[in-house]
Amino acid sequence: MAGDKRYFVHESSYTDDDVEIGKDTKIWHFSHVMRGSEIGERCTLGQNVLVGPNVKIGNNVKIQNNVSVYEGVILEDDVFCGPSCVFTNDLNPRAAYPKGPSGYIQTLVKRGASIGANATIVCGYTLGEHAFVGAGAVVTRDVPAYAVVYGNPARIHGWICECGEKLEFTNDGAKCVKCGRRYRKIDERQIERV
Repeated sequence: MAGDKRYFVHESSYTDDDVEIGKDTKIWHFSHVMRGSEIGERCTLGQNVLVGPNVKIGNNVKIQNNVSVYEGVILEDDVFCGPSCVFTNDLNPRAAYPKGPSGYIQTLVKRGASIGANATIVCGYTLGEHAFVGAGAVVTRDVPAYAVVYGNPARIHGWICECGEKLEFTNDGAKCVKCGRRYRKIDERQIERV
């Protein structure tokens, strides 16, 4: 697909033959998209991005500079990956005892989630829809939808609207001051849009 002009690949980047890249996607300097990967429409991959074999990336995903998205990672639509954030795919790697793809553990980043610069996402967890992972966080458990997490290990420190505005709850409800969307608390680790 390298000759297909529906998308842009900088001349310093490589795309293997067996990849799918959606319309209006841009892949910038010194990046590599490996075999079997699928990248949706209107995505932006910054400088020095690696997309490993068989990775699935949705539409309108923004991946900033110096990010490696390894095999086993799935990024749904509208995901944001900040500069130098890190994904893993093996909980106990050993150079002398490689497991290969059968030993990789899946990580799912759901629609609209954002990951801050230099955050580390340990494999095997799910980041919920519109979750927000702060810069430098180390994620070692599932992150609920709309949760704001940061720290090492990352913990919930609040809630965020789909539009990116911090939510303030009174009793069990919150209304976004920016867009008007409404939310309710289900429990201490879960909210939903109403």
